Amino acid sequence: MEQFLRGRSSSRSAMAPFLALDILNQATQREREGQNIVHMEVGEPGAATPALVREAVQEELARGRIGYTEALGRPSLRARIARHYRETYGVEVPPERVAVTIGSSGGFMLAFLAGFDAGARIGVQSPGYPAYRNIFDALGLEAVVIETNGASRHVVTAAMIEATHAEKPLDGLLLMSPANPTGTMMSPEDLQAVCAVCDRLGITFVSDEVYHGLTYGEPAETALKFSDRVIVANSFSKYYCMTGWRVGWLIVPEEFVRPIERLQQNLAISVPYLSQVAAEAAFDARDELQLIKAGYAANRNFLLNSLPQIGLSEFHPVDGAFYIYADVSRFTNDSLDFSRRMLDETGIAVTPGLDFDRNRGNSFIRLSFAGPERDMVEAVSRLGLWLPS
Repeated sequence: MEQFLRGRSSSRSAMAPFLALDILNQATQREREGQNIVHMEVGEPGAATPALVREAVQEELARGRIGYTEALGRPSLRARIARHYRETYGVEVPPERVAVTIGSSGGFMLAFLAGFDAGARIGVQSPGYPAYRNIFDALGLEAVVIETNGASRHVVTAAMIEATHAEKPLDGLLLMSPANPTGTMMSPEDLQAVCAVCDRLGITFVSDEVYHGLTYGEPAETALKFSDRVIVANSFSKYYCMTGWRVGWLIVPEEFVRPIERLQQNLAISVPYLSQVAAEAAFDARDELQLIKAGYAANRNFLLNSLPQIGLSEFHPVDGAFYIYADVSRFTNDSLDFSRRMLDETGIAVTPGLDFDRNRGNSFIRLSFAGPERDMVEAVSRLGLWLPS
């Protein structure tokens, strides 16, 4: 009560900021002031939500009643997600093991709360998505950083996991493939080996597959192909162009279903009804979504060819997602200051690598190529004039 009366926030809320969103706020403010900003800071598709999705929602909205659904999601959507695994990966997933969540972010909260007690040690890759570590801080979980390197194509291997576990046992592991911020993807063989070592050592593996569907060579494989013990998180935000709808899903082992359901009942009741209607329709928008993906592929090719010509020639393998994680060490040893100056002096918004790697991130920036082609061309033009030769 005294703490409340003094107006102090809790210690668990004292997490690090998500710098990509801080940069977005700054860039948006400059736009309001009339500046021409090129947005390459957030992982958000520049394309509209597919027409089929919008039409389905408009039809449902016209019916009038928008209410709660079952805590784990509408049965038809859970069945459609299960069908997706059969059609896309050849994996049979019972609909009962599907939980519809408030974006992948809500899914991670549910997975971490259901899977780990306070104090649990969870391995995470670095560079990696910053919200993982920040959520861990709020929940009293310990992030055990596993640094990637060029020798493994910047992915976490089974050998790295085993070595980390031998130093001090891990309770969990959280990996993303294709990865944010790098776009780098694990091979099926590496993923299978990771699943095997986690099963053998009793490590709960959470596989973040949010960028599935966005690969530019071989398709991504799901961890469910190799283990029934894995928790898989995915979202309609990225491939399906539905960031603002805030809807995702988990596939969980059978014994996690009821704990996840209880958590969802109490923390959210259910995912918004219209978002679930939209999500189900999204599976039928494949033609439009593939055209959007072709735009990402064209942006990727343009940047991979153009960036080296202006001095940005070192980046992690861009197998999937829509990011380039570029080495800027020849220009700066402070990526946060570099990003701020870039925004101020060129009107280009990018995310500093410090968001993704607290030890080595000052040498990197992340550029998103999810926007329109004209923005990629404009960014290269402005950067070419700004970067020292």
